[in-house]
Amino acid sequence: MSIFHLIFFIWILLIVKCLVALGSASWCQHQFLAQTNRQFEQKTDRFWEFKEQTNSWVEVQLPYDLVSCLNDNCTVVGSIEGTNNKEEHIENQSDDVSGKRERVKKNDGYGGLEKENNSDVVLPLRKRISLTKMSDMSIWVTGESGSIYERFWNGVQWVMAPHDLPISGAHAVSVFIVNHTILALSESGNLYQMKISESSQPIWVDFTPTLSQSTDEEGEQSSVILIKSGLVSYDGERVYFCTKKGTLLELREIEPPRWVDHGQPPGANAAAIADAAGIRTDVIYTISSAGDLYEYDRSSKPSWKKHIRREGTAYDASLIPLTGSTLHGASGDHSISLFLLTKDGKLVERRLYQRKWKWVVYGSPKDQRLTSITPVLLQDDTNGRLFSLFFTTSTGSVFEYQIPRQSGIAQENPIPEAWVSHIHPLHAKVARGISGLQIQVGRILFPLDDGRLAELHLSGLGGENSGPSHQVNFRKKAAVKYLWSILDAPESEGWNAEYCIEQRGPTNCITGVKDEPNDLGIARTMTRRRKGSQTQQHYLTPGTSGSGPTKPLEEYSFPDNWLNTNFHLRAMHGGRSFFLITDGGFTFEYLYTENVWMWLRHEHSTAIKGALGNYNGSLYVVDANGSVLLRERNSNDLAWINCTALRKGRQVVGGPPWDGIPGRTTRVTAEDALFFVSRNGRLLQFTVALRKFKWKDCRNPPNTKIASIVDQELLRENIVFVVGRNGRLYQYNKVTELWHEHYQSQHLILSRLPGTAMRSSLLSLTGSLFMLSVDGGLVEYHWNTFDGWNWVEHGSPHKVVTLVGSPGPSFEGNQLFLIGSNGNVYLRYMDEMTWRWKNCGFPFSRNANVEDRRGEEGNDKAQFCTDVDFAASSKKDYERVNDLNSDCNQEVAPIRPIPLAEDSIIFELKDGRLAEMRRIEGTHWMWSRIIGTPTSLCTASYWTALAS
Repeated sequence: MSIFHLIFFIWILLIVKCLVALGSASWCQHQFLAQTNRQFEQKTDRFWEFKEQTNSWVEVQLPYDLVSCLNDNCTVVGSIEGTNNKEEHIENQSDDVSGKRERVKKNDGYGGLEKENNSDVVLPLRKRISLTKMSDMSIWVTGESGSIYERFWNGVQWVMAPHDLPISGAHAVSVFIVNHTILALSESGNLYQMKISESSQPIWVDFTPTLSQSTDEEGEQSSVILIKSGLVSYDGERVYFCTKKGTLLELREIEPPRWVDHGQPPGANAAAIADAAGIRTDVIYTISSAGDLYEYDRSSKPSWKKHIRREGTAYDASLIPLTGSTLHGASGDHSISLFLLTKDGKLVERRLYQRKWKWVVYGSPKDQRLTSITPVLLQDDTNGRLFSLFFTTSTGSVFEYQIPRQSGIAQENPIPEAWVSHIHPLHAKVARGISGLQIQVGRILFPLDDGRLAELHLSGLGGENSGPSHQVNFRKKAAVKYLWSILDAPESEGWNAEYCIEQRGPTNCITGVKDEPNDLGIARTMTRRRKGSQTQQHYLTPGTSGSGPTKPLEEYSFPDNWLNTNFHLRAMHGGRSFFLITDGGFTFEYLYTENVWMWLRHEHSTAIKGALGNYNGSLYVVDANGSVLLRERNSNDLAWINCTALRKGRQVVGGPPWDGIPGRTTRVTAEDALFFVSRNGRLLQFTVALRKFKWKDCRNPPNTKIASIVDQELLRENIVFVVGRNGRLYQYNKVTELWHEHYQSQHLILSRLPGTAMRSSLLSLTGSLFMLSVDGGLVEYHWNTFDGWNWVEHGSPHKVVTLVGSPGPSFEGNQLFLIGSNGNVYLRYMDEMTWRWKNCGFPFSRNANVEDRRGEEGNDKAQFCTDVDFAASSKKDYERVNDLNSDCNQEVAPIRPIPLAEDSIIFELKDGRLAEMRRIEGTHWMWSRIIGTPTSLCTASYWTALAS
């Protein structure tokens, strides 16, 4: 009780002090805020870390990563920089907070802070990426999205074949090829085996060790064994795994499965396998989470032995749990070397020479931290074997350490000149902590941080268009020049690589056949080399200012009716239901039920400004305060949920323009999310799958804020295209969380309106983004396999007409609707590989109050889309209608229309009513009916009810 009384007494003193000081409580409040707002100020470059193994303090070198580990899952949560290069952290708060301290706002696009030199940015750790070689013609890759694909040489060109795990298998993290059997490991720890089905199709079957399969040496059984990582033995006959419980598991035979559990080191765990029978047969070397090296030899007693680390050093001698590199004879005859990395990014060697083990420290290149090892064979002939070690760094570069050939005497001192820098590809960084893969002598494959692949190859050997070649021997003394080639990855990684096809041709998955001339008499190239502008093949790295002029952000203030203009209408259920947000802030649903169309009113306490999206039968709207509200059915009742009130929720000004392409079946996944634009111009991701609502700040491109979303995952899976307030096009990859700016000429400035995506086929990535320029012209950003990305300016349908409102919707991959400044609707369609215009005018009826004249005999010619410009006749029709009712104006308003079905579009008229256009066949469209709305003064012919 005495401690309680002491705390209570101190609390009373603080209250009295606040009350008497200056006769006001403001001083107390000021002092309290001053304490809570204090920022850490680094005043020294010297920091020490306590080592439990040696019970001593060891000074660390800066920069030093602060790592948080949970269940052996370690992530970098911060970094200590030198005081000279220190950057202030970005305030992750809304720009609306008054009194916020100004910070250095350098967003590196990687989730961290960018230094003055973009090459110094520490990359995030990609945990799902891996490379596995089956043969010279087959490389298996797991991507950051958890996909599996094979890069295969079909005799004509490299193709990509998908091999994704079943949905229940979640995300893949690695592939193992042993005894002509392919195994895949999922992130959840389950193992799968690829088999051939009765229909000769490859399928994945569960191969996870279970109770009936797994028995350890003491006879104890476990129900399920989840796997963390693995390594195929040196002879390729077995696979060794580290389980999530930290034990060493061996798969000796596959048919039938034979598992052997070797346990774990005393007082430690097996976090990674450093070597699998490469140094000695049946001897396995593992690394624990604490960074200790252990040796397992079942023929010795005890089976587990610990290799004591070199003590008394100024560096962190703890090892990174990763696969090392084993070399024989690197330091003399009968010597064996195991190269590993320490946690502070230095290269060390565990060497066995003349029956004695010793540690040799090689360090690292200046100001670099090594994160992975790739052994590379440079020469293998009668003159001997010549090796190099290639390393990836924490900042995305590649370094090579040339191992000199020794003859009898083991090397003791490292040679500083042995480090060679290969930097990284242009506009790309190599993934941190992921080993590369030598596919042939002189050709090394590395995964990039942005999801693509890159090949480091000798000049004249390798590259995207070069298949497996004969082995090339060269002497290291000769001048050797390495080049980088960037290889696109499949759509699931957010780039532009097409999956291969089964049809005859160069992109066939098994055997490529040279293309014959097509219908136009032009033979396509055998390779995937693009003929477009070389600049358009690359994406700009984060931090670059772009190729066009930037303007002050104040010039791009949004109009008051921005939300209502672009998110006025929203389709819910195809052909049966859509929502209308009125100018007064009311929400109405037009519902087809019991063979009758009727209006339902959804009441809310605050005015609604726009409908931003729908998912799984629920509507997402934004109110006058900028809050995202969810309208969903709960049992038999309808409810509102304020999503902005959830943790990390923000106020928004926009969302995705479309919820899907008519006719396409939406695939539901655990990563489903909607994207919004915040008031301060940042991209926000709101996870909606499985009702596990979660906000995430995706930030914004460098040097600009976001104006609107052009497309969300319709043109490219996992990609969100946006227009910046500077009028330029950007993309965000939700898998890699990277921003990229697309090439754009200086004279082309895009409107800040949302856009429309168009895909000619769901089986191909060929497609376009359609946007408007600031001068009211139609702009297309088109991609195809052979030409890459290209800009096409379509202009406007007539010299006196400009395009207004958001473009779209699109149909059939070749039809796009737009609204003209004269109130007419225009159709941009493709006819025999040529783009053409059709004028659809606006709906006209002799009696403006007559509803649903669909299919009525004697409709005027203006009811149909035509290639003839009939603006004059439409104007006369409008004047006649105006004479009948001054409250009616049947011209189409510049409000984004919506597709109601595969053959139906809903437009809004300037008098507040709605009009439907239907397709008869092909590109033939006609005005079908005019729909009265509860707020239009032109007609009162509608049914309305209150939604409960």
